Amino acid sequence: MTGAEYANLIAAYVARRFGARGVKVYREIRVGKSIIGKNRCIDVFCVCEVTNKAFAIECKFQDSEGTVDEKIPYTLDDLEAMPMAGCIAYAGKGFSAGVLHMLRASTRAAYCLPVADQGDATADTKELDHLLAMHFGWWDLFVGKKKPVSATSATAANGGASTGALDLTDTFLDAPDSPR
Repeated sequence: MTGAEYANLIAAYVARRFGARGVKVYREIRVGKSIIGKNRCIDVFCVCEVTNKAFAIECKFQDSEGTVDEKIPYTLDDLEAMPMAGCIAYAGKGFSAGVLHMLRASTRAAYCLPVADQGDATADTKELDHLLAMHFGWWDLFVGKKKPVSATSATAANGGASTGALDLTDTFLDAPDSPR
């Protein structure tokens, strides 16, 4: 798979997965200058029409050893300097151990390898899904079908009588480090 094919795969996945949430996905959009003064071209540019927020995705696919390793630190620095949110989506088996460690440790990198025509989340897309959800405020993607904890159920679970609200005054006042 070439870098352009990978970027097209990521763009199509994001459009299928999040299009119903008002996200429009574009390829190769010019956005300002890079940290070395060149015109920046974003691989995948996402705009949420509902919130008018944007998110840039730089795509890096490497299935054999090559020069992409040298580009990762620059790309991370350039994303950090860009005055908008964004990340690197990456996949492939050609990254060195050091660069993989850098990518896995970065808050601006997400492993993502959807299959063609995929529109649902999988373990191979979860990291990119999470970064997009955090940026656009789609908290339901994290919560799923879980029910929120209520004050009544929390008090009852602790064996106390419920008044409909939690009273933590005694808990905090009895804590050794609490100011009084």
